[in-house]
Amino acid sequence: MQRLQTLDYVVFLIYFVIVAAYGYWIYQRKKAKETSSNDFFLAEGSLTWWAIGSSLIASNISAEQFIGASGDGFAMGLAIATYEWMAAATLIVVAVFFMPIYLKNRIFTMPQFLTQRYNNTVAMIMAVFWLFLYVLVNLTSILFLGALAVSTISGLNFTACMIGLAVFAVIITLGGMKVIGYTDVIQVFFLILGGLATTYLAINLVSSQNGTDGVFNGVNLMFTQSSDHFHMIFPKGHPFYASLPGLTVLIGGMWIVNLNYWGCNQYITQRALGADLKTARSGILFAAFLKLLMPIIVILPGIAAYTLYQKGLFQQEMLDASGEVNKDHAYPVLLNLLPAGLKGLSFAALTAAVVASLAGKANSISTIFTLDIYRKYISPKASEQQLVRVGRVTIWVAMVMAILISPFMGIDRKGGFQFIQEMTGLVSPGVFAAFIMGFFWKRTNSSGALFAIVGGFLLSLFFKYLLPGLVDLEFLAPLGFAVQGADGVYTIPFLDTMGFVFLICIAVMFVLGMQKPSTKGLEIDASMFKVAPGFATGATIIILLLVILYAVFW
Repeated sequence: MQRLQTLDYVVFLIYFVIVAAYGYWIYQRKKAKETSSNDFFLAEGSLTWWAIGSSLIASNISAEQFIGASGDGFAMGLAIATYEWMAAATLIVVAVFFMPIYLKNRIFTMPQFLTQRYNNTVAMIMAVFWLFLYVLVNLTSILFLGALAVSTISGLNFTACMIGLAVFAVIITLGGMKVIGYTDVIQVFFLILGGLATTYLAINLVSSQNGTDGVFNGVNLMFTQSSDHFHMIFPKGHPFYASLPGLTVLIGGMWIVNLNYWGCNQYITQRALGADLKTARSGILFAAFLKLLMPIIVILPGIAAYTLYQKGLFQQEMLDASGEVNKDHAYPVLLNLLPAGLKGLSFAALTAAVVASLAGKANSISTIFTLDIYRKYISPKASEQQLVRVGRVTIWVAMVMAILISPFMGIDRKGGFQFIQEMTGLVSPGVFAAFIMGFFWKRTNSSGALFAIVGGFLLSLFFKYLLPGLVDLEFLAPLGFAVQGADGVYTIPFLDTMGFVFLICIAVMFVLGMQKPSTKGLEIDASMFKVAPGFATGATIIILLLVILYAVFW
């Protein structure tokens, strides 16, 4: 397998120097002005719309997309793009309805919202949930998959790659949210440029293997030779129906996945919480446009790899240690086919995605621990300088924990992208129920929120691990709500499980709210949800493009 050459290392070094130098320059500029913990954690008032949009994408697109989504593109095709394209629609909803509520009520962290709307107990439980989720699932997955890819491409030791990525991310994170936000602009530039280069070369390779050339010929050949990989909606009985169960991706659990991720997630909303409403909305709309492009960068290469694999290429490279085809090898294998220089650019893009996500996740872990646990329960009188110092120590501790834990999480067995979705899906339905009811129904009380967060998590565990053993779920199969596994046992697809758990949480919260209405409403009025004409035009274009994409690739 061809490794990185001198030109690749030169290209990568240029990327590293640009990011490091720009980050240091931003840090020096802001150091004199940094007067509060809000400036460190949120870059309050200092991120532009393009920095917010870029940072949202840089934080979101990481190893699980480049490696995991490309792998799913190899296995199941374009259908996995629903996570990207439905996110574009979701971002519009978040910009219109969620951001005004956060900004009007001066909410800077998600546990702060839960304290303000419910009580300290609900906020504390959720803060602990988030810390465990961010460290044990997100940080470990990003680090593990990133190191796996970097090690595969470069030939360097896996552990050394993991430590190198972690240290690079920490260096950026220690500068605070402003450094993260502005270096993310460069990260996104490399991410998109390198990602497009990989896609271009992969599709061209499809052409050359069929005795022709050009991207358009390559795409047409992929449509012809891998036609089963260009459908967005899977019918009942499809081999991957359990992962993407039919119309659920349009009207069911996929909305819960996305609304919880983009609207109720410290890691993501943090980018916009320090801005005014117009800037925040513009940044989120920019991110929505970028999300429409992401399948070209992270999924088409996987489909190209599948097409080439069908032609007999890299049969050995796709095998794991046990001799089974490992879909997560698709993207690293493609990168190794690129010519010198371009491989370095794509390598930089992958590293940029991993490092930006690690930095964003570590900053969110630091923010929640410092502002919602340390300042409230450990040292209420801590100075602003102490809070920033604790935040920086937390970043180091979280990263070291992720390095030590990630090899034992079974990430490589499940497939990175699916691992993150399913693990996060255990918490998402209840959390989203607590947020959405807290936003829009004044009667919602803290007992209901507590049930949603804790009870929703326990219900998710019950549906996933206990229910299939207690009840034969075959009767749900004709409705599309159950699939038969290799062991003959019927289980409910995890996206449908999320929908069921969410509806149960909403029902219980409604009953509890009717019995004892809350007196803790938020400041909300209809004028908050009005949008500027420019935003409305951009949002309409995105919705129309989504309708066209789903109509063409149904």
